[in-house]
Amino acid sequence: MISRLASKIAFFAAATALFGASPVDARNAGRSEGSIAHLPALSGDYFALSSEEVGRDYHIYVRLPEGYDENSDYRYPVVYLLDGDSTFPLLAPLHLFMHYDDEIPEAIIVGIAYGGFEPGVNMRHVDFRMVMDDGSPGGAPQFLSMLENELLPTIDREFRTDPLRRIIVGQSRGGSAVLQAAWLKPDLFWGHVASNPGREPDTRLLFGMDRDPPEKVRSGYVIVASGSRDRDYLRGTALEWRDQIAARDDLPWDTRFIDIEGGTHAADLGTAYRAALRMLFLQAETESTDLTD
Repeated sequence: MISRLASKIAFFAAATALFGASPVDARNAGRSEGSIAHLPALSGDYFALSSEEVGRDYHIYVRLPEGYDENSDYRYPVVYLLDGDSTFPLLAPLHLFMHYDDEIPEAIIVGIAYGGFEPGVNMRHVDFRMVMDDGSPGGAPQFLSMLENELLPTIDREFRTDPLRRIIVGQSRGGSAVLQAAWLKPDLFWGHVASNPGREPDTRLLFGMDRDPPEKVRSGYVIVASGSRDRDYLRGTALEWRDQIAARDDLPWDTRFIDIEGGTHAADLGTAYRAALRMLFLQAETESTDLTD
């Protein structure tokens, strides 16, 4: 009993030290038993972001590429994961395996987490919506301002990033938030990956389906992945997006649709991520080669 209590005290002391650390110092914090620092596929950094734009705190987890300290002249793509509470521990190690097997570039992986799933802590139902169920404004504009004015500048300042290769990834309602970012803040990200995006009352399924595209935006990609076994109302509108949006030639992005045969709503996020990142990086490599030929 005493040893169990001592272990709990040590764990919470380590967590306190880790969560209170700045981006510069966090890699040297939380090295005791139970720390995430002992999981090399997730190792990197942590800091708490107190957002003035939103008025709430976020937990920001950063996975640094293998060889980051040794390759001091290299600047890395950055992948921002919405719903980082669950997507970061899933996709950060997957990206490492994709680097091994698919030969895609290593990347800095950033998980934007709330710190829990319980209501009042996890505010994705506000941050990812333009309009709430009762018609009142959602928190999406403030959340996007947090990304633009607070988080992205911090990551670019503290780490060796390539700002021209930023990618944002979201699942379900986070997927609709990815598409909001493409339409409302089109220059923030190079790649937009929406996996089984959620349906909202004001935008049917995907933000921008019935809207004029932004006039000024650097070239990039918008990718929607849809599982064939996703919920019927989401799958149907995703296919409508494939036929109506991905087929348009007046959009500033290269729009792609990924059909995941047998894929369900949440459990195939890793499959969607792998397919989309391969599409992004292999396509970009092909285009770069074509330009130099």
